[in-house]
Amino acid sequence: MPLVRCNDAEIYYEDHGTGKPILFLHGAWAGCRYFEAQLTGLSPEYRTIAFDFRGHGRSTKTEVGHTLAQYAQDVHAILDHLDLDDVVIVGWSLGAIVSWEYIDRFGTECVRALVDVDMEPSPMERDDNEHGSYNVDGLTELHRRIQSEPAEVIERTIDLLLKDASSRELRTMMFDEMSRTPPSIKSAMLLELLCDYRDVLPAIDVPTLVCAGADEKWRSVPAVEHAAELIPDAKVELFEESGHCLTVEEPERFNDVVSDFVESL
Repeated sequence: MPLVRCNDAEIYYEDHGTGKPILFLHGAWAGCRYFEAQLTGLSPEYRTIAFDFRGHGRSTKTEVGHTLAQYAQDVHAILDHLDLDDVVIVGWSLGAIVSWEYIDRFGTECVRALVDVDMEPSPMERDDNEHGSYNVDGLTELHRRIQSEPAEVIERTIDLLLKDASSRELRTMMFDEMSRTPPSIKSAMLLELLCDYRDVLPAIDVPTLVCAGADEKWRSVPAVEHAAELIPDAKVELFEESGHCLTVEEPERFNDVVSDFVESL
């Protein structure tokens, strides 16, 4: 099993194919398996890489370090370990935020382009933010439910993430992945939703594609598109048959869109 030591954690990663490198960053409570169709489907043309964030999947369940800053540090360590340069970073949900944090801390010297998948720049409701998906009361209640009824929270989350949540195979994969992240880590990550990247995105100086699921129950399409409004010259692609999980809901189309974007660079 491929592991790399990153900042006191053993990080599990997958590395397929050769060619232009594409690094996939998954969402909260998820893992590499959400990118299986990309890692294998795009590897004949590209070098496709993904890793499980600390506390997720097959990586170490560390007691500390569950901040966007530390996750960005882990991205930096992975890029260094695998000697990746001129990489296209595809960040889905939390992964998009981590990619923004990485760029804010380390710049774009090693980054060729970004693909931001279904994430808004400022997740919290604020007086000056019409696109926030979360509020303090909602996060407090979610924290309580994570600690008291973790399995029910996962089942309900799956219903919210997918346009069509009837696939038993897909539900089983998602339940298994979410179950790998302990409740303590799930709760810790809620505080990171207080982040605000509206001042960071205008400084992004690499080509960026923003992808949104049309049947998103988690956040609104305009909230996701707001990222493209802030990032200079960003393009938007709407996925009509997806909720929040574009990579598993429309994997073939997602692969085509990413491939076309990479070839346009």
